[in-house]
Amino acid sequence: MTDLATRDQRHVIVDASEFGRVAVMLGGDSSEREVSLDSGSAVLFALKSKGIDAHGWDPAEKSMVEFANAGFDRVWIALHGPGGEDGALQGTLQWLKVPYTGSGVMASAIAMDKVRSKHLFRAAGIPTPEYAVVTTTAEASIAAEKLGFPLIVKPSGQGSSVGMSKVFERAELDKAIDVALQYGDNALLECCVDGGEFTVSVLQGRALPSIRIETPRVFYDYRAKYESERTAYVCPGTSSDAEESLYAELAVAAFNELGCSGWGRVDFMTGSDGQPLVLEANTVPGMTSHSLVPMAAKKDGMDFEELCWRILETSFAWDTETVALEVAANGT
Repeated sequence: MTDLATRDQRHVIVDASEFGRVAVMLGGDSSEREVSLDSGSAVLFALKSKGIDAHGWDPAEKSMVEFANAGFDRVWIALHGPGGEDGALQGTLQWLKVPYTGSGVMASAIAMDKVRSKHLFRAAGIPTPEYAVVTTTAEASIAAEKLGFPLIVKPSGQGSSVGMSKVFERAELDKAIDVALQYGDNALLECCVDGGEFTVSVLQGRALPSIRIETPRVFYDYRAKYESERTAYVCPGTSSDAEESLYAELAVAAFNELGCSGWGRVDFMTGSDGQPLVLEANTVPGMTSHSLVPMAAKKDGMDFEELCWRILETSFAWDTETVALEVAANGT
């Protein structure tokens, strides 16, 4: 397994003009449009404050044909959910030869697919809660008997906890499955881990300080993430250097196993035995006032404007990796 820190070194940019003309992709037409508009607007303001020639671009309002002729040099992707975080946009930009922030096509698609992510974590020996994949309520009923209650039910390809439910008993299961299947052909049933909730951000090959999330809600759902003022965050979230190192190592390992690069976030639950269990990786995390990556970066001594600059730097790593792949393919 390739070391993330080796392949994902920082490409330092010191002059804003080196970025050229930058499009901040925001909005889109996924279920996470409003969060994306908030994230993208904050990023756009931050980039402009650093002297970068940045412009907002909402693909729900302007076509990619228009974009291809708009003269942009690179893209800061702030689109969440399907269409922006699942490899579709990354593939379009790659075909247009326009560098972009964050993970590439395959890694974006895999990280967005919770089912395939779980398969890879299990195959690689990365600890993750027990789970089952179902396509009907009948399959869910059989799987639930094996896994036991309570359960977490998730759509296989959504972010921001969209379509996610915590199910305490059999009578609640069918409704939760129906909700999850509104977003795709299959759903993920996951053993509910009754422990601490943590997240670790990764930036340019390095884990940032962990965050422990404490919410009065049933779980850290959409409202807890983006609306509630009662959700508490502790950063760093661990109680010792050894524990912090463990979370950092697992976050980088999970990020690497999915082929992710540039920046992102890995979410955890901690079991009763204290073992961190990886839930999923996010390749385009939120950048709103309630978001976790900016919180971790601030603890690391990096303000929001510098964080947005650093993430934009990851588009240069895309340039380098693309050239390396082309050279390898051509054998020259």
